[in-house]
Amino acid sequence: MSVQSRLTRLLLYAALCLAALFMVFPILYAVSISLMPPAEVNTFPPRFLPSSPRWANYAEVARSVPVGRYLLNSLVVSSAVTLGQIATASLSAYAFAFMNFRGKAALFALFMSTMMVPWEVTLIPNYLTIRSLRLLDSYTGLVLPFLATAFGTFLLRQFFLQIPRELEEAARIDGCGRFRFFWSIALPLARPGLLTLGAYTFLSTWNQYLWPLLVTNTRLMRTVQIGVRFLMNEEGLQYHRVMAGVVLCMAPALVVLVLGQRYLVRGLMAGGLKG
Repeated sequence: MSVQSRLTRLLLYAALCLAALFMVFPILYAVSISLMPPAEVNTFPPRFLPSSPRWANYAEVARSVPVGRYLLNSLVVSSAVTLGQIATASLSAYAFAFMNFRGKAALFALFMSTMMVPWEVTLIPNYLTIRSLRLLDSYTGLVLPFLATAFGTFLLRQFFLQIPRELEEAARIDGCGRFRFFWSIALPLARPGLLTLGAYTFLSTWNQYLWPLLVTNTRLMRTVQIGVRFLMNEEGLQYHRVMAGVVLCMAPALVVLVLGQRYLVRGLMAGGLKG
């Protein structure tokens, strides 16, 4: 490798490191503020690191708002929506990929066209439906409108299309039924797509704000995003406690993002490039 190539690579890595530091700086600064004593938060010029980490900020947040209940609510709702979308999307994607029926292409195009409908347009009809079913302020009301998605169907269909049709024909000749082929062969082969859809769905559900705010009334049914807003009301300008609550609330989502980042990138690229 020539000296010029090494220098170019070195500059490229340096630029990537700076860009990565720029991207994660808000998170690192939030963690730093969450550990600062109150007197250091509003100093000028601002401090970027606490003189001595104050872990009591997290205990004070836990005493002022039911942050554990908020985390539990978001975990239950996000997990239920994720499992529901994987189940419904995998079944519909398998049907569009492997089964032949009249009007299949038109039905798939109609199905995909729903992706162009903004969620805000369906907000009021969904709310009226949930209210008429008397599911307000319940886990079912938070989960039910999000159990099916056209995006998940499209994504998993792209993975199912990569499975050779000869494999299904051979399995059928050996006596394998359609559902057994779906469960025992197609789903394991589409595992990267399932993990991609799971990570994407969990993160998007975890970050929901408007729908949980609309359908929940009692404090103990609020999700973590609403809880962060309540924390700001409770703590006012005590930013060290607010940031401690924010760090607690975003920690599970960051763990899922780190664990599922590789599958997210790989799955979205596969869904976008292969038709």
